[in-house]
Amino acid sequence: MIDGKNAKEYPVRQMRENISMVMQDVFLFSNTISDNIAFGNPLADEGFIRQMAVVADADTFISRMPQGYETIVGERGVGLSGGQKQRISLARALAKDPSILILDDTTSAVDMETESKIQQELTKLTGEKTTFIIAHRISSVREADQILMMEKGRVVEQGTHEELVKLRGKYYEVYQKQLGLSGGEDDGEK
Repeated sequence: MIDGKNAKEYPVRQMRENISMVMQDVFLFSNTISDNIAFGNPLADEGFIRQMAVVADADTFISRMPQGYETIVGERGVGLSGGQKQRISLARALAKDPSILILDDTTSAVDMETESKIQQELTKLTGEKTTFIIAHRISSVREADQILMMEKGRVVEQGTHEELVKLRGKYYEVYQKQLGLSGGEDDGEK
């Protein structure tokens, strides 16, 4: 259901125009960085492209490249790190300004500090969007309205971060491991 209507009732074109996905395995075109970001939004101007790159924490490294946003990346982003490719792909998805944003382990190739910056910027930008975040890092989903903990393809727990920590189930176990705590230690969350 999307806005109370069966998703099958929407024309395919309308669905495609309103959904952006950022996958863990990023595909970039052999073109300029600017064109890669503007791919889903041909009307995007230079300022908007740069704004989306800032949100995706990509502006700094792009600006340092020899031709900046006009730097041509090789097929699939040859010459860029995994984190750089992910951030360009995220900027592309955001430039489309979708109603539904799907992020599949989008920050898996970036460090925790970069992930935190991206999460803060995304929160500002995605307030009116439905955002699905598929992630292994709890820090990626901690602020979500609803978290589904999955195991072997099944939902085993559901709730907010605080609710799931209080359950002390699978989510809590993963949370403890990611904090570097062993079972039984107090995590400061009561």
